[in-house]
Amino acid sequence: MKTYSAKTAEVEKKWILIDAEGVVVGRLAAFIANTLRGKTKPTFTPHIDCGDNVIVINADKAVLTGKKYYDKKYYWHTGFPGGIKERTARAILEGRFPERVLEQAVKRMMPGGPLSRAQLKNLRIYSGATHPHEAQSPVSVDFKAFNAKNDGKRA
Repeated sequence: MKTYSAKTAEVEKKWILIDAEGVVVGRLAAFIANTLRGKTKPTFTPHIDCGDNVIVINADKAVLTGKKYYDKKYYWHTGFPGGIKERTARAILEGRFPERVLEQAVKRMMPGGPLSRAQLKNLRIYSGATHPHEAQSPVSVDFKAFNAKNDGKRA
């Protein structure tokens, strides 16, 4: 029995649509990261982009458990001396780009490197209920139904 190694030309990419309304951010990010990498497929090959394209809608309605909504801080540096900045998850979710909370969670669950950056380009996150990818006929995935803990009402 030989080990199977996927070729780039053999990879079949699907389009997956996920509704993030009322879903816990960390659990959803872990599922999205595995799907983008292709680890949910039996033909997974670590050095090939064999993951699917993922569309997430209603990212602004995703839920953080515990006190993370108020206490979690996102840091970045401007590049100037003393240029460390911080913003809470609440400020980001109530701000202009609420989808960045989920985007950062997925990005930080992927391994660093050129392949991960290429796989992250297959992720599209929208804060509203509409998306411009109807022509790709994405398959809707009910993420809440996978596990009772995925629903943020318990938080």
